[in-house]
Amino acid sequence: MSKSPLADTLSEKTLLLDHGSGGHASSRLIGNLFFRHFDNPILNAMNDAARLDMCGPISMSTDSYTVDPLFFPGGDIGTLAVHGTVNDVAMMGARPRYLSCGFILEEGLPMETLERIVVSMAAAASEAGVVIVTGDTKVVPRGAVDKVFINTTGLGEIIADPAPAGNCARPGDAVLVSGTMGDHGLTVLSGREGLNFSTDIRSDSAPLNHMVEALVTQVGDIHVLRDPTRGGLATTLNEIAGQSGVVIHMREADVPVRESVRNGCSFLGLDPLYLANEGKLICILPQEKAQAALELMRSMPYGENAVQVGTVRDAADGPGKAGQVVLETPLGGHRLLGMLEGEQLPRIC
Repeated sequence: MSKSPLADTLSEKTLLLDHGSGGHASSRLIGNLFFRHFDNPILNAMNDAARLDMCGPISMSTDSYTVDPLFFPGGDIGTLAVHGTVNDVAMMGARPRYLSCGFILEEGLPMETLERIVVSMAAAASEAGVVIVTGDTKVVPRGAVDKVFINTTGLGEIIADPAPAGNCARPGDAVLVSGTMGDHGLTVLSGREGLNFSTDIRSDSAPLNHMVEALVTQVGDIHVLRDPTRGGLATTLNEIAGQSGVVIHMREADVPVRESVRNGCSFLGLDPLYLANEGKLICILPQEKAQAALELMRSMPYGENAVQVGTVRDAADGPGKAGQVVLETPLGGHRLLGMLEGEQLPRIC
């Protein structure tokens, strides 16, 4: 294994409590790691807060990431921390611009592990077109935290007018998804348990903000945007149906699921409709705009498998009541698709 560049500039090979003390050790860590990889004028000003230039309506979101394992096929905790918050900000029809990041680090963490995560975060932020402008680092004693926890907060300018929101689904709307369901959740589970279902199972962790901006500016009239993370597609659609007071009718045969994910879920007794995704979005808009939105998504990275999976209906048109999701089975029957009860898979994001 090649020697970490960070190891050349710090005498310590692992994190010490001193690295969170605010003294010389902290200064060396911040300068030789975070500033080097997150380099930008706002961060480099080294003030107590970042001076930002923004105007108009703003989208803001924060999330904390505690995934286990830290590294998995298709990503790591660093990419998740950037993609997750960027995507949440974007789902308001916004253009994400700035991120903050806070690290809670366990004493004894190898420096090479931390640097690998920071490098991933820098690359993910660059692809998304956002800048990490402020942050914080705390080092806690062994056992007080499991290796690395990261919090990121994002800010972006809302460019959609009106902005999409969970209470804006209307009867007659089409329900689209940008790709296959369940990839991330099963990837993390298989990595944690050492399972090997198939070589093509990998996380879908990805920035969706460029796709969102294209949908908003080129298609328009987007009623709802959501990324179906924890709780998966089923739980997210239930949230939307409840907020909008409508029935969402979904055809099970139309939901894209990779064969390897379907087989893995069958083996473990999991439902891919409830597994987390970290690089997929739900788009609800008028049916007459569905085809244009699908063609646009399929032309972009991370949207090649976009499909329509359902429609929004008035409760009077049945089956189902306002706030419910009704799943049509391949045999033509119907069943209610409820929200996830409890935690199907802990620490997946």
